Amino acid sequence: MSAALTLRDGITALRDAGIEDAPRDARLLMAKAMGVPSDRLTLHLQDSISPQATKAFADLVKQRAARQPMAQILGERLFWGRSFEVTRDTLDPRPETEVLVAEVLKHPFSRILDLGTGSGCILISCLLGMPAATGLGVDLSEAALRVAARNAARHALTRAEFKASDWFRAVSESYDLIVANPPYIAEAEMTGLAPEVRDWEPKKALTPGGDGLAAYRAIAIGVPARLLPGGRLLLEIGPTQGAAVVALLKKQGLTGLRILPDLDGRDRVVCAEMPAKDSDTGAT
Repeated sequence: MSAALTLRDGITALRDAGIEDAPRDARLLMAKAMGVPSDRLTLHLQDSISPQATKAFADLVKQRAARQPMAQILGERLFWGRSFEVTRDTLDPRPETEVLVAEVLKHPFSRILDLGTGSGCILISCLLGMPAATGLGVDLSEAALRVAARNAARHALTRAEFKASDWFRAVSESYDLIVANPPYIAEAEMTGLAPEVRDWEPKKALTPGGDGLAAYRAIAIGVPARLLPGGRLLLEIGPTQGAAVVALLKKQGLTGLRILPDLDGRDRVVCAEMPAKDSDTGAT
Protein backbone atom coordinates (compact mmCIF):
# COMPACT_ATOMS: atom_id res chain seq x y z
CA MET A 1 0.00 0.00 0.00
CA SER A 2 1.20 3.51 -0.72
CA ALA A 3 1.88 6.02 1.98
CA ALA A 4 -0.89 8.20 0.55
CA LEU A 5 -3.56 5.54 1.09
CA THR A 6 -2.28 4.81 4.59
CA LEU A 7 -2.35 8.53 5.32
CA ARG A 8 -5.94 8.76 4.10
CA ASP A 9 -6.99 6.03 6.51
CA GLY A 10 -5.21 7.84 9.33
CA ILE A 11 -7.02 11.10 8.57
CA THR A 12 -10.35 9.27 8.68
CA ALA A 13 -9.50 7.71 12.04
CA LEU A 14 -8.55 11.07 13.52
CA ARG A 15 -11.67 12.75 12.19
CA ASP A 16 -13.78 9.99 13.71
CA ALA A 17 -12.05 10.69 17.04
CA GLY A 18 -13.03 14.36 16.85
CA ILE A 19 -9.58 15.77 16.10
CA GLU A 20 -10.08 19.30 14.79
CA ASP A 21 -7.22 19.44 12.28
CA ALA A 22 -7.00 15.77 11.38
CA PRO A 23 -5.19 16.21 8.01
CA ARG A 24 -2.40 18.31 9.50
CA ASP A 25 -1.89 16.01 12.46
CA ALA A 26 -1.96 12.89 10.32
CA ARG A 27 0.67 14.29 7.99
CA LEU A 28 2.99 15.11 10.89
CA LEU A 29 2.49 11.62 12.31
CA MET A 30 3.16 10.03 8.93
CA ALA A 31 6.37 12.00 8.54
CA LYS A 32 7.50 10.79 11.97
CA ALA A 33 6.58 7.19 11.17
CA MET A 34 8.45 7.28 7.84
CA GLY A 35 11.42 9.18 9.27
CA VAL A 36 11.23 12.03 6.77
CA PRO A 37 11.04 15.80 7.34
CA SER A 38 7.41 16.93 7.48
CA ASP A 39 7.98 19.50 4.75
CA ARG A 40 9.23 16.73 2.43
CA LEU A 41 6.42 14.26 3.05
CA THR A 42 4.59 15.03 -0.20
CA LEU A 43 7.58 13.74 -2.15
CA HIS A 44 7.21 10.33 -0.48
CA LEU A 45 3.44 9.84 -0.48
CA GLN A 46 3.42 7.72 -3.63
CA ASP A 47 6.11 5.42 -2.25
CA SER A 48 5.21 2.04 -0.82
CA ILE A 49 5.20 2.22 2.96
CA SER A 50 7.10 -0.45 4.86
CA PRO A 51 5.35 -2.72 7.37
CA GLN A 52 7.41 -1.12 10.14
CA ALA A 53 6.34 2.39 9.16
CA THR A 54 2.74 1.27 8.75
CA LYS A 55 2.68 -0.09 12.29
CA ALA A 56 4.44 2.97 13.65
CA PHE A 57 1.89 5.23 11.97
CA ALA A 58 -1.02 3.18 13.31
CA ASP A 59 0.39 3.43 16.83
CA LEU A 60 0.85 7.19 16.52
CA VAL A 61 -2.68 7.67 15.19
CA LYS A 62 -4.01 5.64 18.11
CA GLN A 63 -2.19 7.94 20.53
CA ARG A 64 -3.58 11.06 18.89
CA ALA A 65 -7.09 9.59 18.74
CA ALA A 66 -6.84 9.19 22.52
CA ARG A 67 -6.33 12.99 22.54
CA GLN A 68 -2.69 12.91 23.53
CA PRO A 69 -1.19 16.28 22.51
CA MET A 70 0.82 16.37 19.32
CA ALA A 71 3.81 17.89 21.12
CA GLN A 72 3.99 14.90 23.45
CA ILE A 73 3.66 12.41 20.58
CA LEU A 74 6.26 14.17 18.45
CA GLY A 75 8.39 14.89 21.52
CA GLU A 76 8.93 18.56 20.75
CA ARG A 77 7.28 21.92 20.25
CA LEU A 78 8.40 25.14 18.58
CA PHE A 79 8.56 28.13 20.93
CA TRP A 80 10.09 31.51 20.16
CA GLY A 81 11.45 30.05 16.93
CA ARG A 82 13.26 27.13 18.59
CA SER A 83 12.45 23.48 19.22
CA PHE A 84 11.98 22.32 22.80
CA GLU A 85 11.57 18.80 24.15
CA VAL A 86 8.12 18.18 25.61
CA THR A 87 7.04 15.28 27.82
CA ARG A 88 4.08 14.46 30.07
CA ASP A 89 6.09 16.01 32.89
CA THR A 90 5.92 19.52 31.42
CA LEU A 91 3.37 21.92 30.04
CA ASP A 92 3.15 22.19 26.29
CA PRO A 93 4.71 25.62 25.51
CA ARG A 94 2.01 27.92 24.17
CA PRO A 95 2.25 30.83 21.71
CA GLU A 96 0.69 33.28 24.18
CA THR A 97 3.64 32.78 26.52
CA GLU A 98 5.84 34.37 23.86
CA VAL A 99 4.29 37.70 24.89
CA LEU A 100 6.24 37.39 28.14
CA VAL A 101 9.51 36.61 26.38
CA ALA A 102 9.05 39.52 23.97
CA GLU A 103 8.56 41.92 26.88
CA VAL A 104 11.57 40.53 28.76
CA LEU A 105 13.87 41.14 25.82
CA LYS A 106 12.89 44.79 25.47
CA HIS A 107 15.26 45.67 28.32
CA PRO A 108 18.66 44.33 29.40
CA PHE A 109 19.06 42.12 32.45
CA SER A 110 21.95 40.33 34.14
CA ARG A 111 20.40 37.56 36.24
CA ILE A 112 17.01 35.93 35.67
CA LEU A 113 15.03 33.64 37.95
CA ASP A 114 12.34 31.48 36.33
CA LEU A 115 9.84 30.15 38.88
CA GLY A 116 8.18 26.88 37.86
CA THR A 117 10.44 26.52 34.86
CA GLY A 118 8.87 23.33 33.45
CA SER A 119 10.43 22.63 30.05
CA GLY A 120 12.71 25.65 30.55
CA CYS A 121 11.41 27.29 27.38
CA ILE A 122 10.98 30.74 28.98
CA LEU A 123 14.34 30.81 30.74
CA ILE A 124 16.26 29.41 27.78
CA SER A 125 14.59 31.72 25.26
CA CYS A 126 15.30 34.77 27.44
CA LEU A 127 18.95 33.83 27.98
CA LEU A 128 19.54 33.09 24.31
CA GLY A 129 18.25 36.58 23.59
CA MET A 130 20.54 38.17 26.21
CA PRO A 131 24.01 36.67 25.62
CA ALA A 132 25.73 38.09 28.73
CA ALA A 133 23.04 37.08 31.22
CA THR A 134 22.83 34.04 33.50
CA GLY A 135 19.81 32.42 35.07
CA LEU A 136 18.25 29.89 37.40
CA GLY A 137 15.15 27.82 36.75
CA VAL A 138 13.36 26.21 39.69
CA ASP A 139 10.56 23.67 39.80
CA LEU A 140 9.04 21.22 42.25
CA SER A 141 9.17 18.45 39.64
CA GLU A 142 12.52 16.70 39.34
CA ALA A 143 11.31 15.14 36.07
CA ALA A 144 10.54 18.58 34.62
CA LEU A 145 13.95 19.85 35.70
CA ARG A 146 15.59 17.01 33.77
CA VAL A 147 13.64 18.02 30.66
CA ALA A 148 14.70 21.65 31.16
CA ALA A 149 18.35 20.65 31.49
CA ARG A 150 18.14 18.62 28.28
CA ASN A 151 16.57 21.59 26.51
CA ALA A 152 19.41 23.83 27.65
CA ALA A 153 21.90 21.29 26.31
CA ARG A 154 19.92 21.05 23.06
CA HIS A 155 20.58 24.75 22.52
CA ALA A 156 24.17 24.63 23.81
CA LEU A 157 23.24 26.98 26.64
CA THR A 158 25.61 26.77 29.60
CA ARG A 159 24.46 29.94 31.38
CA ALA A 160 21.36 28.32 32.91
CA GLU A 161 21.18 26.33 36.14
CA PHE A 162 18.23 24.27 37.36
CA LYS A 163 17.25 23.49 40.93
CA ALA A 164 14.38 21.90 42.84
CA SER A 165 12.46 24.50 44.84
CA ASP A 166 8.94 25.30 46.02
CA TRP A 167 8.83 28.80 44.56
CA PHE A 168 11.48 30.81 46.48
CA ARG A 169 12.13 28.30 49.26
CA ALA A 170 15.50 27.04 47.97
CA VAL A 171 16.48 30.33 46.28
CA SER A 172 19.17 32.21 48.20
CA GLU A 173 20.32 34.93 45.79
CA SER A 174 18.71 38.03 44.31
CA TYR A 175 17.90 38.79 40.67
CA ASP A 176 17.19 41.79 38.51
CA LEU A 177 14.53 39.83 36.59
CA ILE A 178 12.00 37.28 37.85
CA VAL A 179 9.55 35.53 35.54
CA ALA A 180 6.92 32.83 35.99
CA ASN A 181 4.12 31.04 34.21
CA PRO A 182 2.58 29.49 37.32
CA PRO A 183 -0.47 27.23 37.57
CA TYR A 184 -3.46 29.56 37.39
CA ILE A 185 -6.53 27.63 36.28
CA ALA A 186 -9.25 27.57 38.93
CA GLU A 187 -10.35 24.11 40.08
CA ALA A 188 -13.88 24.72 38.80
CA GLU A 189 -12.54 25.44 35.31
CA MET A 190 -10.63 22.19 34.92
CA THR A 191 -13.56 20.16 33.59
CA GLY A 192 -14.02 22.62 30.73
CA LEU A 193 -10.49 22.22 29.38
CA ALA A 194 -9.74 20.36 26.17
CA PRO A 195 -8.93 16.68 26.78
CA GLU A 196 -5.41 17.27 25.45
CA VAL A 197 -4.79 19.61 28.37
CA ARG A 198 -6.99 18.19 31.14
CA ASP A 199 -6.05 14.53 30.68
CA TRP A 200 -2.43 14.70 29.52
CA GLU A 201 -0.61 17.70 30.97
CA PRO A 202 0.64 17.68 34.59
CA LYS A 203 -2.22 18.82 36.82
CA LYS A 204 0.07 20.56 39.31
CA ALA A 205 1.37 22.76 36.49
CA LEU A 206 -2.18 23.67 35.43
CA THR A 207 -4.04 24.41 38.64
CA PRO A 208 -3.23 25.15 42.28
CA GLY A 209 -6.86 24.37 43.11
CA GLY A 210 -9.36 26.81 44.55
CA ASP A 211 -9.61 30.15 42.79
CA GLY A 212 -6.37 29.67 40.83
CA LEU A 213 -4.52 32.50 42.60
CA ALA A 214 -2.53 30.56 45.20
CA ALA A 215 0.73 30.67 43.20
CA TYR A 216 0.46 34.44 42.75
CA ARG A 217 -0.05 34.91 46.47
CA ALA A 218 3.10 32.90 47.21
CA ILE A 219 5.12 34.70 44.55
CA ALA A 220 3.94 38.15 45.67
CA ILE A 221 5.00 37.45 49.25
CA GLY A 222 8.41 36.11 48.22
CA VAL A 223 9.36 38.62 45.55
CA PRO A 224 10.51 41.53 47.76
CA ALA A 225 13.32 39.44 49.25
CA ARG A 226 14.63 38.20 45.89
CA LEU A 227 14.03 41.02 43.37
CA LEU A 228 16.73 43.66 43.32
CA PRO A 229 15.80 47.36 43.55
CA GLY A 230 14.85 48.48 40.05
CA GLY A 231 14.35 44.88 38.98
CA ARG A 232 11.42 43.58 36.93
CA LEU A 233 8.79 40.91 37.56
CA LEU A 234 6.76 39.38 34.73
CA LEU A 235 3.97 36.88 35.38
CA GLU A 236 1.76 35.09 32.91
CA ILE A 237 -1.89 35.14 34.02
CA GLY A 238 -5.28 33.81 33.05
CA PRO A 239 -7.44 36.27 31.05
CA THR A 240 -9.62 37.22 34.06
CA GLN A 241 -6.90 37.47 36.71
CA GLY A 242 -5.18 40.76 35.88
CA ALA A 243 -6.81 42.97 38.51
CA ALA A 244 -6.40 40.40 41.28
CA VAL A 245 -2.71 39.79 40.54
CA VAL A 246 -1.99 43.52 40.27
CA ALA A 247 -3.61 44.02 43.69
CA LEU A 248 -1.46 41.28 45.24
CA LEU A 249 1.74 42.83 43.90
CA LYS A 250 0.74 46.38 44.80
CA LYS A 251 0.17 45.24 48.39
CA GLN A 252 3.82 44.08 48.50
CA GLY A 253 5.06 47.49 47.38
CA LEU A 254 5.77 46.78 43.72
CA THR A 255 5.26 49.62 41.26
CA GLY A 256 5.03 50.21 37.52
CA LEU A 257 2.18 47.73 37.31
CA ARG A 258 0.95 46.98 33.79
CA ILE A 259 -1.12 44.28 32.10
CA LEU A 260 -0.12 43.18 28.60
CA PRO A 261 -2.53 41.52 26.14
CA ASP A 262 -1.81 38.49 23.99
CA LEU A 263 -2.39 38.44 20.23
CA ASP A 264 -6.09 37.71 20.81
CA GLY A 265 -6.45 40.81 22.97
CA ARG A 266 -6.83 38.91 26.24
CA ASP A 267 -4.96 39.93 29.39
CA ARG A 268 -1.87 37.71 29.48
CA VAL A 269 1.13 39.16 31.35
CA VAL A 270 1.40 41.32 34.46
CA CYS A 271 4.55 43.46 34.66
CA ALA A 272 5.85 45.06 37.85
CA GLU A 273 9.01 46.66 39.21
CA MET A 274 10.76 46.75 42.56
CA PRO A 275 11.16 50.41 43.54
CA ALA A 276 14.72 51.67 43.37
CA LYS A 277 16.36 52.66 46.65
CA ASP A 278 16.39 56.34 47.50
CA SER A 279 20.14 56.45 46.88
CA ASP A 280 19.56 55.10 43.37
CA THR A 281 17.16 57.86 42.47
CA GLY A 282 18.95 60.73 44.21
CA ALA A 283 16.14 61.21 46.70
CA THR A 284 16.95 62.33 50.25
